[in-house]
Amino acid sequence: MSSRLIFLLIALATTWILAFNSGRDLAFNIAYLITSVLVLSYGYAINSVRGLRLRRFTRTRRSQVGQYAEEQFEVTNRNYWPKLWIEIEDHSTLPWHPASRVISNLGRGSTQRWQVKTLCLQRGRFQLGPLTIHGGDPLGIFLKSQEISGTSQLIVYPLVVELTSFEPSLSDLSGGEARHRRTYQITSSVAGVREYVRGDSLNRIHWPTTARARRFMVKEFELDPTADIWLFLDLYAETEGALPWAVKPPEPGLFALRNRRQREEGFELPPSTTEYSVTVTASLARYFLMRNRAVGFTAWGSMRDYVQADRGERQLNKLLESLAVVEADGSLPFAHLISTDGIRLNRNDTVVAISADPSREWAIALQQIQRRGVKSVAVLIDGSTFGRPFDYDPLLVELQASGIPTYRIRRSDPIDKALAQPINPHFRSP
Repeated sequence: MSSRLIFLLIALATTWILAFNSGRDLAFNIAYLITSVLVLSYGYAINSVRGLRLRRFTRTRRSQVGQYAEEQFEVTNRNYWPKLWIEIEDHSTLPWHPASRVISNLGRGSTQRWQVKTLCLQRGRFQLGPLTIHGGDPLGIFLKSQEISGTSQLIVYPLVVELTSFEPSLSDLSGGEARHRRTYQITSSVAGVREYVRGDSLNRIHWPTTARARRFMVKEFELDPTADIWLFLDLYAETEGALPWAVKPPEPGLFALRNRRQREEGFELPPSTTEYSVTVTASLARYFLMRNRAVGFTAWGSMRDYVQADRGERQLNKLLESLAVVEADGSLPFAHLISTDGIRLNRNDTVVAISADPSREWAIALQQIQRRGVKSVAVLIDGSTFGRPFDYDPLLVELQASGIPTYRIRRSDPIDKALAQPINPHFRSP
């Protein structure tokens, strides 16, 4: 209850008491006036939020750190009462999403629209909505609200840094030119088409060729021995390092009109080993996929995240969607993840292990899968620069002795430069 309403109620009670006690017309007139004001204001306030249609249109349900999320809002007054003012309050969880708005003079049957563009500063899954409509009488005595409960989800992919080079180069990693060998298995490599024979699966029929040839034609596949790249991400909760951080508001006005490359170069990652690890994983995934390599992903947080190795832009979207929501809340040490998932890899596959764990155990786990012919690359996120008292010397010695190319990324290091050259540059792949 507002202070203005309390004052009017006290004044109303006082004037009626005076009117009945004194019997004077002036007291009755003042009492009638205050009563009329309260009744009319209450009726106006009730109708101020009735008959409104509010709609929101989200351009896309996917965005990325450093890009904009766009929404358009539309409010229509379908009531015969004009709306002197209404306030639209948005309860979205997307940081610094300025969707709330105050609208004035919304006449009968009229519509107002506005667009909101928000620079995405943090990865994750965010809720858009719900909305609350606030209204009231012209004197501000009574306030009424109406909830619009509809919500939707926006997934913000992690930042992807463009890598111009990654040593060792692709030619030094496992794999090479594909040997063309036909197979009855369905693979991602199509060798050609042939005429349908009894027993062929219907999902192998190539319909455009069938239409041209006027007989059933099926696709033939070939084995692709080019080795897969597997990104192993450490989400063990005990090894995470993080410093205090809050999402800063985006730069206003002309300062926000920078191109994407400039935003990436100056973008400040949250001071967390998890955020750096996720950005490294996303950047490496894009780097390899752009070079037509099959990339897979595995991690173990509160639940297992696993993406089968594949190629193409669709695979990149799968990986980014998984990386958008991962958190370092796992109970499985990184060495165990490498041991359990590494045993399933094929000979000549390559594991890129991304971790802030100072333990030698995961280096030993990489040595064990190397004996099976699986190559390894280590990306070390230096947790000692994120507030953790970690000593990485024993781990680095173990990685160096194993001949595993190792990258070390400290807080505030440019990721593209940190991944351009390993810290043990004399490594040569066997």
